[in-house]
Amino acid sequence: MSKVSRESAPDVTDYGPAEDRGAHFDGYAVTFTSIREDWDLTPLLKGSPGDSCQCPHWGYVTAGRLTVRYDDREEVIEPGEAFYMPPGHVPAAVAGTELVMFSPQDELAASEAAMREAMQLRMQTGNGN
Repeated sequence: MSKVSRESAPDVTDYGPAEDRGAHFDGYAVTFTSIREDWDLTPLLKGSPGDSCQCPHWGYVTAGRLTVRYDDREEVIEPGEAFYMPPGHVPAAVAGTELVMFSPQDELAASEAAMREAMQLRMQTGNGN
């Protein structure tokens, strides 16, 4: 496959507050993300190096608002803006945010696995927030 749209994406993951639809091209993941409710990834990144996402992302916001925190600053990304998130970021988004991201496939898989593990641990300990 050399192209993909939100509708044609073969990989769909429903996280509850968010849904990712994506595909892989030559070592990169293309992900269409829809945020259904306000979502801050801070709790899911606890325990990761620097308590932050270590995968770089490039993308474009089409709706809503994405806030990205770094050790030394905070950036707000709004509709019509392209972005680059270097390793060491903590994203949060408001309900209704829509974006497309491009990420190195292996690094994204490692970050997603760590967040899934954190989510499962939170559910097991009764701290699902």
